[in-house]
Amino acid sequence: MFKPLGTLIACVALLGTTATWAQRPQAVQVAPGAYMVQGQSALGSSANRNFISNAAFVVTPEGVLLVDALGSPALARELLAEIRRITPAPLRYVVVTHYHADHIYGLQVFKEAGATIIAHRDGALYLNSETAALRLEASREELAPAVDADTRLIAADRWIDAPTTLQLGGMDFVLQPAGPAHTAEDLVVWVPQLKLLLAGDLVFRGRIPFVGQADSGRWITALDTLLRFDAQVIVPGHGPVSNSARADLEMTRDYLVFLRKSMGEAARNMDPFEDAYARTDWSRFEQLPLFRAANRINAYNTYLLMEKGGQ
Repeated sequence: MFKPLGTLIACVALLGTTATWAQRPQAVQVAPGAYMVQGQSALGSSANRNFISNAAFVVTPEGVLLVDALGSPALARELLAEIRRITPAPLRYVVVTHYHADHIYGLQVFKEAGATIIAHRDGALYLNSETAALRLEASREELAPAVDADTRLIAADRWIDAPTTLQLGGMDFVLQPAGPAHTAEDLVVWVPQLKLLLAGDLVFRGRIPFVGQADSGRWITALDTLLRFDAQVIVPGHGPVSNSARADLEMTRDYLVFLRKSMGEAARNMDPFEDAYARTDWSRFEQLPLFRAANRINAYNTYLLMEKGGQ
């Protein structure tokens, strides 16, 4: 019988033994005035302090806009030090692409630094849910001491539910709702002057996406929308910066399309999941990082979604 939770726990334990405390957020320039820090291609653990996602920031003469807050207050403090190493300009905004733990557990550090936090309104539903509270409780044990009793869930100062443009230091930041897809509250940030797209977890580069309970059909639609941006540089939610924007958007989209096609056919034929998974040709994706950790549970959740008539 397929046991996704047990498999996931085993992978966490395995990956945790190979992670290192030494890795700190280090900002690299990806466009004029724009920087990112890149998390590990791993699952969150106490050893890596939940440093598994990316964050990015843009420096303007009037201040800094940051996208996402990393996965623990410890990492957020180091990211804030990186920002201050690069510029004395104040941190004005933090835009949350979605409310997954690896992107938000650092928010309290930036809130205390005076930043205004902006997120999609649907994030409040998760933030105030029992699921979010239980996840934080578990993280305080699994990710200790980086996530501890002082780690808090932070609400946005400003909730939005429609395209919104912020102007800061002569730069336009277009906050574009893109969900429900990876999550209900997906936001991307488009910086037209830099042709820079800060895509959150709608784009995974160089690794298997985490699909979870996502609406993969709408995720594909969202990626088709992002392809219409004239992006030259994409900062994904996970993985290195992309200077091949179309190819990397298409990789995430093609993986989701393949999952839905293969698992959808099996569900329609009422084939057992184990048989369907075993006969599927995963060769295009099996060399990507986290394939063994994520692909099976992605396929299983997609199978269940398609079995229930997912579109």
